[in-house]
Amino acid sequence: MILPNVTVLPAAEKFIRRMVRFSDHPTGGMRLTVTPGGCSGYSSEFTIEPAPRAGDAEISLAGTRVFLPAESRLVLDGIVVDFVDSPTRSGLTFTNPGQAPCACSSSGDASAMPAESGVTLGSIRRIVRG
Repeated sequence: MILPNVTVLPAAEKFIRRMVRFSDHPTGGMRLTVTPGGCSGYSSEFTIEPAPRAGDAEISLAGTRVFLPAESRLVLDGIVVDFVDSPTRSGLTFTNPGQAPCACSSSGDASAMPAESGVTLGSIRRIVRG
């Protein structure tokens, strides 16, 4: 199984670690699903789960488990994952440094900005498995 060449910045790592630690499954991990789609090129969702699902790859971020389904592993190759917390948005962001952004809602020079997609805190789903 080939793991993606993904860069997780310290703020994102800290966010993921805290989400897992303060969940109902502190020994579990974050299942991150990223698929092609949306204006910026990515659609994403995450859940905190007790164990990986069949077909998930498991990676470790400073001891915190992250579960990646196959479709996420393909999409995340070359992506930079960060966490943003500002007055207008809060959540994980996915930036592809080599991709031009969608300029439909951008102000300024779109060619100077990276393509970016986010997972907001409101998209967190709680999964309880028996």
